[in-house]
Amino acid sequence: MKRPPFVILIVLLSIVALCAAAKPKVITFGRWTPVKWYVGSDETTPVELKVRALAVNGDTKEFTTGEPHDVTDRAFVVRRAYRLNDTLPEDEKLSAKWKWQPGGWLMIDRSTAHISKLTLPEYDPFYSTASWYRDLAAYCGVSDGGDKVFAVVVQVGRKKPLLHKLLGAAKAGELPESECTIPLWQRQPVRVTFQPIGGEKISFSVRGHAVEIAPDNSEDE
Repeated sequence: MKRPPFVILIVLLSIVALCAAAKPKVITFGRWTPVKWYVGSDETTPVELKVRALAVNGDTKEFTTGEPHDVTDRAFVVRRAYRLNDTLPEDEKLSAKWKWQPGGWLMIDRSTAHISKLTLPEYDPFYSTASWYRDLAAYCGVSDGGDKVFAVVVQVGRKKPLLHKLLGAAKAGELPESECTIPLWQRQPVRVTFQPIGGEKISFSVRGHAVEIAPDNSEDE
């Protein structure tokens, strides 16, 4: 008994769909490319920023900067970079002006190649530098007004920070002198240390979902 043509077509389409679904997702990084990142209040000071493409099966999905951090054996995070359109309305439309900017953080699932954006409260692309340990990120966050700096610890998957403590404040429009260096992590017990510039070090122990101030025994160690 012969099968109707539409039955054969359905079978063939099902086979094609299964083959497409079974095709593995290959995540690769491109070569590093140095670009100019203009900083300062007037954005006239050029700083070298190295970026590279993040591709899935050869197709560029994002641009990134900095080294990735493995959160688990199947997921990693990496900082995003992007080009911002700097063209004014009166500029010629044929001469678009693009400026490279470092952005926030991305999480990528190695098995599915799914890319999602992480929300880091009060993370400033210029002043904040995230220090990763396990699924925890520690950094100095800056208030919207730019007049306060906070010690911030976030955990992937949680909306609220585990830690949000004021490190320093300044007059409106001025960056506090309490801008800090890259936070340092240690294990057993899990502890993170912030070092405000011109201030004293302060450490916090991270236990589960709770964070508490830990004594600074760095000199004894």
